Amino acid sequence: MTNLERLRAKMAEKGVDALFVSDIHNVYWLAGFTGSSGFCLVTKDQALFLTDSRYAIQSELEVSDLDVRWYGSPVTFKEFFTQALKDLGVSKLHFETSVKYSQWQAWTKDFPDVEWTASPSVLTPLRMVKTPGEVEKIREACRLAESCLSHIQRMIQPGVTEYDILLDLEFFLKRNGAIPSFDPIVASGPNSAKPHATPSERKLESGEFLTIDMGAKLDGYCSDITRTFVVGQASDRHKEVYNQVLKAEVESINAIKPGKTCGEIDAFSREILDEIGLAKYFGHGLGHGLGIEVHDYGRLGRGSKDVIEPGQVWTVEPGVYIEGFGGVRVEDDVVVTEDGVEVLTTFPKELTCLP
Repeated sequence: MTNLERLRAKMAEKGVDALFVSDIHNVYWLAGFTGSSGFCLVTKDQALFLTDSRYAIQSELEVSDLDVRWYGSPVTFKEFFTQALKDLGVSKLHFETSVKYSQWQAWTKDFPDVEWTASPSVLTPLRMVKTPGEVEKIREACRLAESCLSHIQRMIQPGVTEYDILLDLEFFLKRNGAIPSFDPIVASGPNSAKPHATPSERKLESGEFLTIDMGAKLDGYCSDITRTFVVGQASDRHKEVYNQVLKAEVESINAIKPGKTCGEIDAFSREILDEIGLAKYFGHGLGHGLGIEVHDYGRLGRGSKDVIEPGQVWTVEPGVYIEGFGGVRVEDDVVVTEDGVEVLTTFPKELTCLP
């Protein structure tokens, strides 16, 4: 079943006769278009991909399941879209709830004959369950991210700045045909106690944690991996905290089974951390969906009612952040199978001291 067929089945289930897809990530999922400006207009028996003349050639090459239409000067978008609606016989149109209020205001003004209705969650939840082809693309993105981590390990030594590591990381990804799937985190010493620290000119020092959280976006799909190292020698406290976070990560991965809720898995990870009183230092969720976006649909977090299903791809990333001491996060990407998960990231994660 194609993504267009899956969408139409969900539209019929939700009573949506016509859907306007404007979120560029959803446009990519539905049409395969990789440009920055495009829309999809879908009814039960017709589907149009709409763009402007800048992407005329690109869209003809990339889009196959939808009819491609584009416009250019002197035709305006208002004229172009009005004609498309007329051709499809659409007077009531559902739009995605990610649309900004100001955009909705503009549409209702420009197209007053159309009844604009915020759509129930139709397309985006479909992205939770990946096809085998999508999983393979995420797997390749994971492999590239791991190659990048191997490449930058040589830089982990006293005197090297966080920013030096960041620059080499980004260059490696771009030189290998990818981009970072998010702004990478390179956080050393006290900065590692900040879950989303911004890389700085701070120099690495012996006897401290270094957390590197990065991912590759390759062929439209993301990976997301975190490893925490110790620069120089690890103290007993380093080992105690790190090994408990690692235990929480490994056992949480093993606990993921179809039918369980995401909230159950998150709660389980906190129980493990609290064996030595560390849960109070874990403030964020255990993980999130992964796919076209690094934070794809779905939340593996406290109280989440999302149900684990085969084909979903999740990050699993418990962390402990102790102000004045440092932080540890260990993160892997997993795809849910019929009886558990397959771990897509295989970079070593036992406590590693460098150089």
